[in-house]
Amino acid sequence: MLPAPNLDDRRFQQLVDEAKRYVQQSCPEWTDHNVSDPGVTLIETFAHMVDQLVYRLNRVPEKNHLAFLDLLGVSLFPPTAARAGVTFWLSAAQPDTVLLPAGTEVTTIGGESTGGVVFATTDDLPIVPCELERLVTRTEGGEHADRTRDLRGNADVDPDTRKNVQVFQPSPRAGDAMLIGLSAAVPRCAVVLRLDSSVEGIGVDPRQPPLVWEAWDGAGWAPCEVDEDGTGGLNRPGEVVLHVPAGHVESNVAGSTAGWLRCRVVEPVTGQPFYSESPTVREVEAYTIGGTVVAEHAETSTDVVVGESAGVPGQRFPLPSAPVLLDGPPVVVQVSEGEGWVDWSTVDDFGSSGPDDRHVVLDAGTGELRFPPAVREADGGLRRYGAVPAKGAVIRVPRYRTGGGRGGNVARGAISVLRSSVPYVAEVVNREAARGGVEAETVPEAKQRVPNQLRAQWRAVTAEDHELLAKQAAPSLARVRCLPAEHGARVLLVPDAVADEDDRLRFEQLMPGQELLTTVARYLEERRLIGSRLVVEPPRYQGVTVVARLVAAESEAERVRREALAALHRYLNPLRGGRDGEGWEFGRPVQFGEVFAVLQRVPGVSLVEEIRMFPANPITGARGGPVERLEIAPNALVFSHQHQVAVEQR
Repeated sequence: MLPAPNLDDRRFQQLVDEAKRYVQQSCPEWTDHNVSDPGVTLIETFAHMVDQLVYRLNRVPEKNHLAFLDLLGVSLFPPTAARAGVTFWLSAAQPDTVLLPAGTEVTTIGGESTGGVVFATTDDLPIVPCELERLVTRTEGGEHADRTRDLRGNADVDPDTRKNVQVFQPSPRAGDAMLIGLSAAVPRCAVVLRLDSSVEGIGVDPRQPPLVWEAWDGAGWAPCEVDEDGTGGLNRPGEVVLHVPAGHVESNVAGSTAGWLRCRVVEPVTGQPFYSESPTVREVEAYTIGGTVVAEHAETSTDVVVGESAGVPGQRFPLPSAPVLLDGPPVVVQVSEGEGWVDWSTVDDFGSSGPDDRHVVLDAGTGELRFPPAVREADGGLRRYGAVPAKGAVIRVPRYRTGGGRGGNVARGAISVLRSSVPYVAEVVNREAARGGVEAETVPEAKQRVPNQLRAQWRAVTAEDHELLAKQAAPSLARVRCLPAEHGARVLLVPDAVADEDDRLRFEQLMPGQELLTTVARYLEERRLIGSRLVVEPPRYQGVTVVARLVAAESEAERVRREALAALHRYLNPLRGGRDGEGWEFGRPVQFGEVFAVLQRVPGVSLVEEIRMFPANPITGARGGPVERLEIAPNALVFSHQHQVAVEQR
């Protein structure tokens, strides 16, 4: 961006001094130039007025700059709404389907002066009841055995004489599975499996059994999120709470049609104990206890009438609420014709619109609808850039959304209040932090963006071009880094995340979802150089564990320990850590001395007695030997992993 010229750089004191010099030249008999002289007072008064005029004059280049941006068709980006999966827990299992309609409102707990942050569900959520239909075991070789009759036989006998049903081979192997057939498919539902197990699966660590739970989605087995496993790896009576994925469908397995779930044995990781004998079950009960649906920080307005057409080109109609969110289905405008309504499509501009095209431009920032203009040509004729609504026609918007912003990026567990009245729902909670909320673009941000955008011309050539376009494709990204790769570029995406208590980030929060990766990859694919290769992926994360021993006053020991841990998580942070608080730099090593300095600055620390720093694997938790300098690869960021701080009291 070219620097704007300063049309007049004189300030108040310079104007006063200049006026006094003119007085000396034109009226030498005036010799009292002190501030107490009435004439000097008049000079200072006019100098103050001129100073204000100069300030306003120097605003002209900025006004012209904004006018030129407007001529280029530049508009401010609207905000985007944060989204979170919200789980609705029922008070008890219900015999009939409980339907939560789209638009069900939930909110955070508000403070004394402000209300909570309101979210609304985006889709209907049917919480479908279910029960156990079939129990089938499958060996890793593919042999099936129906165990349903054995379970039903156990239901009619004394609990002490019930038969133990082995769910895997006598010597389990990776690939063995227990298949549970439900009476109905339960997509997006939370299912409780109550298992009467005994301690037969010898050898495993009940806190880390080599098992995964999955659901059949019609094309394959999709993983289920395990909310709670009270069986210790099928080794004791208890309940397993599963969150079933959205694609769950009924299918035929081993001659029976049901909504199938399965518990599969997997290869143990290094150091993980494995089964020496198969676990058993004597009774299995299944029922639905809740469901999860996406909720967004936005308010939806429906069937909004914005006015009547005057039958002339270039009409404008403001919407009642702004800004308008565009990160969902396109906004449609309807115009009455006869006894019905005709859809008009929203477009970016009228440059390619023909005389009969039903097009309208929506300025999302101001919430203004602009209908096609007519431009007078050089020969005196009029060229219409789109159709004009008939005079008296009613104009309405069937549905649009407003809201958004960073205020919706609330931490996990923050959404806990059911605002709408829904029977049988006892509790709501967001099990992960809401993400994706971005504020509307400001004028200074647009002035910085547009020159780079004009230089790139929507083509990804340099590393900066890739980073700029990736941010435009997904504004919710916290960081983007482009590195050269063989015959192309590697684009690393870091999603924004809300830290838990004491600035702690969990590893899964830093991994972009497949939808986000696909969105950015598709956007860049259309703009990359022909013949170049493009890889869009998350960065590597190098875990670091700091073990420290501090000295503090006896009355402050616990507070110092908490604040020291928070300081480590805050500084060794890929999003908001590092020297400038803008996120740890890609490829920058972690030095022993800077960790020492972070701990020494914690209020109440009188002495940093000892520090040890270890590389760690954030996935497996494996820890290496102590180091004084932790090297970070160019495509990697640092990640805080299980810091340990002990405080001695003196």
